[in-house]
Amino acid sequence: MEWYAYVIALLGSAIAGAINTFAGNGSVITLTILTELLGLPGNMANGTNRIGVFAQTGLGAYTFYRHGKLNIRRGWIYLLPTILGAIAGGMLAVWVSNEQFRQVFRFMMILMLVVILVKPKRWLKPTDVNFEIPYYLAIPIFLLLGFYGGFIQMGMGIFFLSLMVLGARYGLVESNAMKLFVVGVYTLLVIFIFQWQGLIDWQLGFLMAIGQGFGGWASALFAAKYPKSDIWAYRMLVVVVVAAVLLLFDLPAKLLDFIG
Repeated sequence: MEWYAYVIALLGSAIAGAINTFAGNGSVITLTILTELLGLPGNMANGTNRIGVFAQTGLGAYTFYRHGKLNIRRGWIYLLPTILGAIAGGMLAVWVSNEQFRQVFRFMMILMLVVILVKPKRWLKPTDVNFEIPYYLAIPIFLLLGFYGGFIQMGMGIFFLSLMVLGARYGLVESNAMKLFVVGVYTLLVIFIFQWQGLIDWQLGFLMAIGQGFGGWASALFAAKYPKSDIWAYRMLVVVVVAAVLLLFDLPAKLLDFIG
C-alpha cells in the first residue's frame, strides 16, 4: 500500500473524530477509508472501525469529565440500556450483513434533518437538571438505540444527541459528553465480540485510533472550554446531516450528470 494511503487515513480519521465529538456520523468517513482506501471487507471494516471509535470516545469523554461537563451518576438510566442493546447488536453484526440497514439509514437521515431544523432554539437550551425521562420509556428507547449502535454504529451519535437534547432535556455540550461516555463503554465490549470472530485488523485499527483519538480530544477540549461551543456543535450537526443526505442519495453525482 502506498504511503499516502496511510496519510489520508490519519487525516480522515482525525476529521471523523472531531465530527463524532461535536455531532456524529463520522463513521461514514472511517468506514469509507477502511473499505475503499485500505481494502477491508465490510464486516472486517465494521469491527476495525471500533478501535478508533473507542480511542476517540475515551479521550473525549475523559476531557469532558475533567472540565465538569460529564455527570455519569445522573445518566445511568440512559447508559445501562444502551450498553445492553449494543452488546446484542454487536453479536448480530458479526453474523449478519448491515447493507439493508444502510439503505434504511438514508431515509432516517432525512427525518433527522427535519427534526434538527425545526425550532433550532430547542437545541441550545441548558441542561434541565430537574427533568428525567420516565424509566418505562427510557429503558426500551435506549435499549433499541444501543442495539442500532452495536450493530452498525453509523449515525449513532446523531440519534443519541436527538434523544438526549429533545427527550432528556440535556444541553448539547452535556449530551455530547454523555454520548462519548456511553459509546466508549459499549464499544469496548463490542470490540471483544468482533475480535472473538476475528473481524479486527489491529494494525489498521491502531492507525485509525491515532487520528480519531486526536480529533476527539481536541474537539472535546474546545467544547468544554469555549462558552459558545453549543452553537458550533449545532452548526456542525446541521452540516453533517445535510452532507450525509446529499452523499447517501448520490445527489452531487446526479447533479453533475444532469449538468453534463
